[in-house]
Amino acid sequence: FALPGKLILGSDSHTTMYGALGAFSAGVGRTEMAALYATGELWLKVPQSFKIVVNGKFPKGVSTKDLVLHIIGTIGADGALYKSVEFTGETISDMSISDRMILANMAAEMGAKNGYIAPDEKTREFLKDRAREEYTEVFPDEDAHYEEVMHIDVSKLEPTLAKPHTVDNMAVISELKGTRIHQALLGTCTNGRLEDFEAAASILKGKKIHPDVRMLVFPASKEIMLKAMKLGYLETLAEAGAVLMNPGCGPCLGAHEGILAADEVCISTANRNFKGRMGNKDAMVYLASPETAAASALKGEIADPREVM
Repeated sequence: FALPGKLILGSDSHTTMYGALGAFSAGVGRTEMAALYATGELWLKVPQSFKIVVNGKFPKGVSTKDLVLHIIGTIGADGALYKSVEFTGETISDMSISDRMILANMAAEMGAKNGYIAPDEKTREFLKDRAREEYTEVFPDEDAHYEEVMHIDVSKLEPTLAKPHTVDNMAVISELKGTRIHQALLGTCTNGRLEDFEAAASILKGKKIHPDVRMLVFPASKEIMLKAMKLGYLETLAEAGAVLMNPGCGPCLGAHEGILAADEVCISTANRNFKGRMGNKDAMVYLASPETAAASALKGEIADPREVM
């Protein structure tokens, strides 16, 4: 249902994720959703546009999650408030659809109304057996006006994290190495992708996670879980000592299956680390990439993935 050119509203902040397919998708509140159910209509402002131009090749141990945490840490949690954020550039073109989903997903964490990536041949291939109906692609005008343009060279990035208790509380790995952890969460809608399990499995293959760490693995969907099983990623993670969980959100929103105790520290691949987010206001959540989360589970403390790859 999430197709290029569609206007999609959902009662989840991270409905912005569908922008990875060239849709305009935004989260709305429960009251707005009730109005939509009743009338099929909702009032929206037309947002101003931001453009984030991303070029370069990712260095070893650095991936899309590091990029988006860097962006949010640079512009702030309200840096793109009610803006339409367009991600473009050679690096974006080279990304898989699921990598693009990370950027669109976390556009919500910079305050954006929506995140958008122009559809291309990768988008069409992804939708070939999935699209429920015909769709019309929508592209930026060649003379489009942008309120702000930001340029990023990913080749200069290093492993990046968000410290408690805000997503824009950015730090690079050298500032946090050695911070003890109790739990590592790999999964959720942000980083429960096949590529994430491949990255974590490559780090943990033939090794054991630290005995003082619980590592929980949540595939984003049944489809991803089955593919990860067939490719052996889940077997590798289980042999390393990780606990394989059912597809879904898990403890991301503090509901179940891995919520934290008081004073516990979790390194998480989810999209939010607000105070109390994972079920306890006295716990600490650090957001990181799958590579950093896997390396940290191995060491029992926040660790640089480049040192164990």
